[in-house]
Amino acid sequence: MPNIASERTAAGEAEGQSRSIAAVERAMDVLLLFGRSGRPDLGVTEIAGELDLTKAAVHRILTALRSRDLVIADPATRRYSLGHAAIALGRAYMARMDLRAMAVPELRRLSQATKETATVSVRRGDTRLYVDQVVPVQELRMEVSLGIPYPLHAGSSSKAILAFLGQEEVDGYLERHTLDALTDRTITDPATLRAELAAVHGRGYATSLGERETGAASIAAPVFDHDGRVIAALSLSGPDSRFERRMHEHAPRLLEAAAKVSAQLGYTPGGRQQ
Repeated sequence: MPNIASERTAAGEAEGQSRSIAAVERAMDVLLLFGRSGRPDLGVTEIAGELDLTKAAVHRILTALRSRDLVIADPATRRYSLGHAAIALGRAYMARMDLRAMAVPELRRLSQATKETATVSVRRGDTRLYVDQVVPVQELRMEVSLGIPYPLHAGSSSKAILAFLGQEEVDGYLERHTLDALTDRTITDPATLRAELAAVHGRGYATSLGERETGAASIAAPVFDHDGRVIAALSLSGPDSRFERRMHEHAPRLLEAAAKVSAQLGYTPGGRQQ
């Protein structure tokens, strides 16, 4: 004969597991709502309405999330926002994201479309360095040295980064560094550099004619992270005899590639720091 007690126990356990899974899924829905809402905080009524939950259920979920520091409550407004633990999870995810891996497909497309060298540089404090490049099949072409730090005032990739830093950061850079010349075309006057950075910021990309390397022409666009901070630059470069007259022609293509990489990093237009 079937063991009725055992069957009831198994059924009860299965039902309990199902309820537990459903509770976890509802908690995840609440947490994800904070991430996609675009609002700094949410109230119980808002959460209940958007997720079709009862206020009592939302209270229980928020209490559990608060116990793990995934959300915090403002006692004055009784509204909730993401807590330290949730932010730490997000930053851990972003830290694992490989900017180079994201940029390489765009570099390949840029180089193939323009027949010029495409590069990605990352900021390292008051310097930037090339971390990858895609070189075209051309007898006369530009190649860069990876991993060597360059100052933020010389060359299009450097200026594309410096121009989109906050004003205080630009001021600090100029206070800490003399504008040493890498070539006879490097900008070494602070006032001239400030004017150049304003022009770069206005059009969205930087250009260089021999400022870092004699005989090279280049154009660069900034890459932004999820907080709207400039962290890198994509560039196109070639011999000035060939590329100088074509730089601005390729600006829209370069800006599109930089925007795609920024989007992968979680950047949305409007979040950029000024």
